[in-house]
Amino acid sequence: MHSFTKLIDICVAYTVGTLNEVNKKTIDALQNSAATVLVKTLQMIELQKVIFAVGMVSIFESELQTALECNNGFDKARKILDAEGEIDITERFDNLIMAINVLKHGRGRSYDALVLKADTLPFKVLQPNESFFEEGDVSEVSTFVKVDDEFIQYCSDVICEVVTVIKRVNPVFL
Repeated sequence: MHSFTKLIDICVAYTVGTLNEVNKKTIDALQNSAATVLVKTLQMIELQKVIFAVGMVSIFESELQTALECNNGFDKARKILDAEGEIDITERFDNLIMAINVLKHGRGRSYDALVLKADTLPFKVLQPNESFFEEGDVSEVSTFVKVDDEFIQYCSDVICEVVTVIKRVNPVFL
């Protein structure tokens, strides 16, 4: 298999590009018709972005477990990041893991932790007193983390940063 991070870059570009193309065509069609199928298409696109982000990070965990020969790839990667003094990358990695946990499981410890630092995050977290990220946006799906193109790119960037540090310690990694 080719490098996981190179494949992720290609997947992100392809998936986001394709979804945005369908999104644009659907918005154009909505100018002439308010058909329910068009609104559902917009929501499908948003849900597909959530599925893609969760899947990308989940597969990365599997790759970590295989390459690092461990049962918990995220914990092992975090230990390597800590040992290398990569505080900023560790924080971004932890934020990513919590965001993915929130997307998978909803409210809980990860959600509570993200809410406390929502103002410092590079992505949006729905606050406990909010119902929508953007009221009136017919494409919005019910999530506690806003999964937009920037969030997807954040996932890819953090994965690449983590892999870069691990390769510094273990050059044959991924």
